Amino acid sequence: MSVRAGIVVTGTEVLTGRVQDLNGPWIADRLLELGVELAYVTQCGDRAADIEAELQFLAAQGVDLIITSGGLGPTADDLTVATVAHFAGRDLVLDTALEARIAEILRTLMAARGGEVDFEAVMAANRKQAMVPAGAQILDPVGTAPGVVVEPGPGRPAIVVLPGPPRELQPMWPRAVETAAVQQAIAGRTVYRQDTVRMFGLAESGLAETLREAESRIEGFAELEITTCLRRGELEIVTRYESTASDAYTALIDLLRDRYPAELFSEDGALIDDQVAALLAGRTFATAESCTAGLLAARIADRAGSSAYLAGGVVSYSNQAKVDLLGVDPALIADHGAVSEPVARAMAEGALARFGADTAVGITGIAGPGGGSAEKPVGTVCFGVALAGRPTLVRTVRLPGDRTDVRERSTTVAMHLLRGELLAQRSG
Repeated sequence: MSVRAGIVVTGTEVLTGRVQDLNGPWIADRLLELGVELAYVTQCGDRAADIEAELQFLAAQGVDLIITSGGLGPTADDLTVATVAHFAGRDLVLDTALEARIAEILRTLMAARGGEVDFEAVMAANRKQAMVPAGAQILDPVGTAPGVVVEPGPGRPAIVVLPGPPRELQPMWPRAVETAAVQQAIAGRTVYRQDTVRMFGLAESGLAETLREAESRIEGFAELEITTCLRRGELEIVTRYESTASDAYTALIDLLRDRYPAELFSEDGALIDDQVAALLAGRTFATAESCTAGLLAARIADRAGSSAYLAGGVVSYSNQAKVDLLGVDPALIADHGAVSEPVARAMAEGALARFGADTAVGITGIAGPGGGSAEKPVGTVCFGVALAGRPTLVRTVRLPGDRTDVRERSTTVAMHLLRGELLAQRSG
């Protein structure tokens, strides 16, 4: 790749770790998709001198494109736009059309909040956001802060200035890429395809062995740039390649499909959450959760449109709650323990009855750090998946990691068990 870029993430809160940087990794992925080599990701505080020093550093490294995030708000410490203007040798000017657009956004926000507000005072505080480098391309705001694209100049790369909140930055990115300045900066890039497959129930070591075998078996394998990552207990395999390596990628997918027919659940990059959402269409779903305390219901509800099938959930953390809210027989708990397959089955079936649902999942486990035993160590989690008209599936797994890991991975196991049962009922 001959086109190189650098990222500057601004904000003292990010620099000190009070806020996690979500923008740097996200922009890095987008650059890789474009075939642009990422040379540096830098962070700095909100001082103008520090921001300009980062810009100077990246320019000295010969990058073709710089992307900044943060520092576009109305307060005194939001200095990115003014600093970029100074770095680019451009005056900072008031864009009256942008000022009117920001005023329109502010009126809408203030009307929604209600109450008596001095609009002129609010507008005066936000007028700073309409000050942009002369001649810059304006990216319409998603919140109140616009983005800015500055064309490259002698010894200076093109610069894309984006807001800090990811919910504002991410929708703005496609428009930034379409601008003439960015297209000029990345004109010499290598165009890659990027495909993602996902697997569940396979150790990374097993996949590594298969990839070593593929290296010797598949012609052109060396042209595939493969990255593997363990996320929420699933293996995510991202492959970038030029069009000339399409046959090698197809051969790799054929090998994975043949070797791991049960573990390979997504060949098009779709998340398990997307697949489960599609399978729940037309159904009524409920949850009964103990150790996960509502995490599964929350994960299901993260998908837009989930209200069409998610009836509700019960967090039955205590044994008494299991009895009172889900109708679990106290004798089951006494005989088998709260963390057991009989109790997980009863919880799932209790959720079916309580919500009048046709699909339900029950989860009960030991997340730790205490509470484990030799028979049921920390990480033991029992699941029940109940579908109306079908015997309830129960499973027990032992999950690695700390309390957070066990609880999060439990939701992933539940999603995969649910997917399997829904597919089995559909095909049967």
